[in-house]
Amino acid sequence: MSRAAPRRRAEKPRRSRRPRSERTTTPATTPGAGPTERPTEGPTEAPATGRAEIPAPSPARPLTRPATQPPAEPTGQPVSQPANQPASRPVTVTPDGAVPTPAEEPSGASADAGRLERWRARAVALGGSRVPHVSWWVLFCLGLGLLVAGVVPVGPAWLGGAGSVAVATSYVWALAARTGGRPGVFGALTLLVGVAVLLLDDDRGRTGAAVMTCALAAVLAVMMTVPAKRFREAARECAVAVVIASVGAFATVGFEPALTVVRFQYATLGLALAGAFLLVHRLGAGLHGLGRRGLIATIGGGVVLLVFVGYAELLREYGPGDVVTTLLDGVRWSRENLGAFPRPLETILGVPALAWGCHMRARRRQGWWVCAFGAAGTVSIANALVDPSVALLESGLSVGYGLLIGLLIGLVVIRVDLALTGSRGRRARRDEQASAVRPEPRRTAALL
Repeated sequence: MSRAAPRRRAEKPRRSRRPRSERTTTPATTPGAGPTERPTEGPTEAPATGRAEIPAPSPARPLTRPATQPPAEPTGQPVSQPANQPASRPVTVTPDGAVPTPAEEPSGASADAGRLERWRARAVALGGSRVPHVSWWVLFCLGLGLLVAGVVPVGPAWLGGAGSVAVATSYVWALAARTGGRPGVFGALTLLVGVAVLLLDDDRGRTGAAVMTCALAAVLAVMMTVPAKRFREAARECAVAVVIASVGAFATVGFEPALTVVRFQYATLGLALAGAFLLVHRLGAGLHGLGRRGLIATIGGGVVLLVFVGYAELLREYGPGDVVTTLLDGVRWSRENLGAFPRPLETILGVPALAWGCHMRARRRQGWWVCAFGAAGTVSIANALVDPSVALLESGLSVGYGLLIGLLIGLVVIRVDLALTGSRGRRARRDEQASAVRPEPRRTAALL
């Protein structure tokens, strides 16, 4: 007979002491808890076996957890605050005794905020539609028609002034939209100022409006250009700028300013260059975005501008010399045989700088600094009609001759620039044009 394996001694369970009153009572069951078994009283007898029996432990009293109460669902009635705490907001009671919930109570601030948000959403949706573009074209064409009626002349005498106000408003609207401003605000302000100038009929007001219109037309003509990969695209941008500045010239004389021609030209030149360089400072990433090429182009353009202005002042102050007499003879011959003489500032500086700058902008941001000098040419076009001694046909021919000669000079400058940067030969130029992929917004989109 094999030896039986040793058995472990059962550990007696620990019994917790309870009050005498709880020892005789049956534990109550709580709602939600499972049914508890009644403890067995007295020891139970195990069946007889050949082994030593281990006494069975008496079961301990089952522990029951208190039932957790479910969270109270909102009933829609406001919870009353304790008496010792002040109410955060007054509670209104309706005539029938019911207390409205906070959602039902009227709130003036929230209603105003919701109304403001709705108006803002409507304004954003209106700005993204075609309504602003159509409105701008209607205003511009209306102003242009009134200007033509004032030049012919046809109709009342106030048509020219009304056309000038409409064109000036459309130009301010376009410039604000192009530079990321508020076209509606500035356009409405320009319209109000223009109407006030016409109603007051003061020479100082009309002259100031003419100066600002001329400068704005010159700056807008530069800002409305886009990058050009090829020279023919640069020529197209120069033609667009000339057209915009030419319409600005008609709007300038539509105000009928009382002026001195030389002072008017200097004032508009300074304002146009200042506005162009302020905008280009943002578009060209500041002065640190100039680079070596942009710095050379800026210094060169400044030198040419100073030479022109300084030499014109010397001639006006001390009279012409032998060289100037020869140049004046050439001007007379051109006027007698060709009908006009090209405007010097437009021909030598404005159009070449604009063509080269648009060509450079397709490759580098520094092209904006070169385009800024194009404002010197566009402002020369915008104030071309203020001189009463020059006929309308002669002014138009001088602008056209300046555009053609300026484009030829710009072509030479662009070819020299490409030759110095390593793009020599037809194939190299074709590859360089294909790689000119610097993006800019389209003509009718904001630059900033």
